[in-house]
Amino acid sequence: MLHQKTADLRGPALLEALESHPGRVHAQLNLDGCNLTHWPDDLQQFTDTHLLSVYDNALSDLPDWLWNFRHLTTLNLSANRISVIPAGLGRLQALRMLDLGHNQLETLPDVFASLPALEFLYLSNNRLSTLPDSVRSLKALRYLNVTDNDFQTLPGWVGKLDSLTEFRAYNNQISALPDEIGSLSRLREVYVMKNRLTTLPAALGSCTRLEKLMLQGNQLSTLPDELGLLSALTELDLRFNRLEIIPESLASLPRLRFLDLRANALSTLPEELAHLPSLEKLDLRWNRLTTLPAAFGHLKERGCLIYT
Repeated sequence: MLHQKTADLRGPALLEALESHPGRVHAQLNLDGCNLTHWPDDLQQFTDTHLLSVYDNALSDLPDWLWNFRHLTTLNLSANRISVIPAGLGRLQALRMLDLGHNQLETLPDVFASLPALEFLYLSNNRLSTLPDSVRSLKALRYLNVTDNDFQTLPGWVGKLDSLTEFRAYNNQISALPDEIGSLSRLREVYVMKNRLTTLPAALGSCTRLEKLMLQGNQLSTLPDELGLLSALTELDLRFNRLEIIPESLASLPRLRFLDLRANALSTLPEELAHLPSLEKLDLRWNRLTTLPAAFGHLKERGCLIYT
């Protein structure tokens, strides 16, 4: 007899369906927020499912049968109590999205070379300080999130992630970005707030598709002139750093709309910033500025908001 496909069910309704109609096929298995402390045995028969999500439960381990779900493209294990990811993860070769965030992971298995289709990797809110070398082989990876971990450094091979468009690594202890980041020609958004950055690599200027660069809450005292090469940049957040000067090259950013310089140590600003053609908001509060360059009147006249 053919299995009967049902409408996608979620949470407790899905648990009930698994028990009352065990023969039905479920293309998506969503058990978010079900207060699970163990995996339902009935799940292991659905090896053809494409999506499995157990977000926001109390699971602490992963069953061996999970690695038989060879058709999975989405696996969400976030917000549980998982401390170990077995090497069996490498058998899920169809995965496109993997969310391991908000767990208790200190290490990851070095099996990512077996996940060539992976595009989205969420690792936030764990206890990670390194990434396995095999992550460098993820040529399809578009999104990498390692926020709220214990990273102090980032590997140079991050520059090998050719498809990366968004990188999030805020709330770590990172002291420097690797020069190789300049090789990420498709990079559009970088979020590295609340780290320990003191400088930025000049190579960052090679990321000419970069649109958002979020650097709040670091220890930056200078900026490389090469930031002026970021012709696609629309938002630059530099608040709560230690900047005393701003390079004139920032005036070469034709698409910059929002520039946040709050809470630095600026006493002067280059007049050239007044010629930023797309600037909509300039925040200068909590600096050492006593006056603004006269040319800034031009910004105000055309509607740019300036906060001092």
